[in-house]
Amino acid sequence: MKLIVVLIAAIGAQACQRERTFKTHHSHVKRQVSNVTFPPVLNSDEQILVNSFDNTSISTWSYYYTHGDHVAGRNRSMAQWTADRWAENGFTSRLDEYYVYLNYPVSHSLQLTYPNGSTFTPSLTEAVLEEDETTGYPNRIPTFHGYSFSGNASADYVYVGRGQQVDFDRLIALGVELEGKIALAKYGGPFRGLKVKNAQEHGMIGAVLFSDPSDDGNMTIFKGVAAYPDGPARNPTTVQRGSVQFLSIYPGDPTTPGYTSKEDSPRAARMNSVPQIPSLPISWVEAQPILQALNGYGTAGVEVNRTGWVGAIPGVNYSTGDGAGASLSLTNVMEDAYTPIWDAVGIINGTNQDEVIIVGNHRDAWIIGGAADPNSGSSVLIELSKAFGKLLETGWKPTRTIVLCSWDAEEYGLVGSTEWMEEYIPWLKGAAVSNLNIDIAVSGPIPGLAATPDLHTISTEIMKKIIWPYRGTVNRTMYDVWEEEDGDIGVLGSGSDYTSFVHRGISAVDMGAGGGPNDPIYPYHSNYDSYHWMSTFGDPGFHTHKAMGQYLSLLLYHLSSDAILPLEPANYGPEFDKYFEELNTTLASYNETLDLSELSAAIDTFKEYASQFNGLRAFAVSTNNTELLNVQNHKARDFSRGFASQGGLPGREFFQHLIFAPGLDTGYAPVTFPGITESVTFEGNFTLAQEWVGKTAQAILVAANILKT
Repeated sequence: MKLIVVLIAAIGAQACQRERTFKTHHSHVKRQVSNVTFPPVLNSDEQILVNSFDNTSISTWSYYYTHGDHVAGRNRSMAQWTADRWAENGFTSRLDEYYVYLNYPVSHSLQLTYPNGSTFTPSLTEAVLEEDETTGYPNRIPTFHGYSFSGNASADYVYVGRGQQVDFDRLIALGVELEGKIALAKYGGPFRGLKVKNAQEHGMIGAVLFSDPSDDGNMTIFKGVAAYPDGPARNPTTVQRGSVQFLSIYPGDPTTPGYTSKEDSPRAARMNSVPQIPSLPISWVEAQPILQALNGYGTAGVEVNRTGWVGAIPGVNYSTGDGAGASLSLTNVMEDAYTPIWDAVGIINGTNQDEVIIVGNHRDAWIIGGAADPNSGSSVLIELSKAFGKLLETGWKPTRTIVLCSWDAEEYGLVGSTEWMEEYIPWLKGAAVSNLNIDIAVSGPIPGLAATPDLHTISTEIMKKIIWPYRGTVNRTMYDVWEEEDGDIGVLGSGSDYTSFVHRGISAVDMGAGGGPNDPIYPYHSNYDSYHWMSTFGDPGFHTHKAMGQYLSLLLYHLSSDAILPLEPANYGPEFDKYFEELNTTLASYNETLDLSELSAAIDTFKEYASQFNGLRAFAVSTNNTELLNVQNHKARDFSRGFASQGGLPGREFFQHLIFAPGLDTGYAPVTFPGITESVTFEGNFTLAQEWVGKTAQAILVAANILKT
């Protein structure tokens, strides 16, 4: 039986709505509350940037983005509009085009047949709401899974919980026959594509995925909260669309692994990273009778005794269902296409051409709307370009080049950013300082972030400069609210466009604001992620959008302008200690042992050389030695390339960062020291794990030697 060690602390309700949020993968030590000056003290440039943000303008940008079809490969006009707005604000802008494999929905159906021959046919649609105009647009997007397989499946079905490998292991231990069946899986836990992958690998012939109100905390109709559009609870017909690519194996165009997708690019077989069985998403209200048909058959949910197995749909006991005699007939027809996608790119050249900050947000959505995902971030980037345009008018020029990117096809599997990285990798590995990613800028009022450790200090310090609108309170900074509500910095896994940069050894931060257990439910990847939802429930007045944009702008300003590049390599030291402790905890549950002395010694060496780096950098500053400071800045830029120097993880060579990576069976959430950890937890192979102890230690030493004086 395979074992999976969960190295993260999930918070439940809100984490599951995005399946990748800042609160699902924390650094593990709570920061200490510190005194924050209020009102924040800003220099003249910071004041220009902060004062240039206008919530009404952001609302206008949001309205534009959320009132047209912008599924990947169908949004060139929106890409050009984005580039044009950036150009108006002083950025040299263009579109970068790639030809990639995508697929689009043609038709689908699902039918439940009871043992007595009667049937139930779900509509597989979301309710059209009079209050929310885009839910009724004639060109609204059907419910579907991107990269799903065209096919038919008719068979008995079983409930497989959240579809993790350990869920399937438990079913096998219970004697449940899986081969030839259809999987019924609950959203939450691993990335949806891995649920389908696990079903496929166990011989199942189709999959149906449903949202469950157990993920909604206190904000459910069963607890007396009105459903959208009348209130903040989830509308019962909400369906979560999304990609079912095998995200933890390879992001990007499945037909061009490791190289850029152009019109004449050779194409590889795509079966290794996309499913070969059909799948469909469904709402909880239409999943209810399908689950009820399994009541009393197989093992009851509470007796299965698996995390997240039992949900909160009334009248359902979440039985495995083997022997129920009910069956499902599923059809899914997709149109395959090799089609252009467009990344909008805007540039302000810095005085140092060999140092570059990339700021990214994707533009494509599964729906007409996408007010939170991704267009809260898209709207913020338009306003950010306006703010930097005001700063350019004063004669200011950044020290480091700024590159704004509006990625296409992120939703299918980080396609636009991955292809762009693959095209420009020689330049990026030589010049890229950091990637700042703002995907879902706002889906609620609570700020959060995940970042590589070298960005921890600057990321939290800039929070202290931002006045944060929060539940009617005044005199609060972003740092105050973050410290009170969260106070942790997440470890980067995957699920957004920072991924390609991190795994080429480039520092990164992923930021946004989300909801707590008593905030309106964010209708992730559904028709209800709309301008109406955002302006009514998500962020009325767009004040949180404004504050998040101000934060991103000041972070970008300091990374692009400070004479001392504000990266802190030494911050990896205490994080290494935490990861090392976690690894020992994992190993303690096994009878075999690993020799970790090489890893421990490498960590000690890194700490020593990072301390030397700090000392020499301080000397360069105190003596006003510009040449030496430039050398130290380049070391801060480059050292993390060492973590990606050993050729990639086994079986998924795209993921090269040996300190953290998306878990094989999570897709979003991270695993630390992944080569070592998953050689044990997935492969049960201690010989392989020992090999990865050496490779991980070597990666740390490569990074350390870059810092060495």
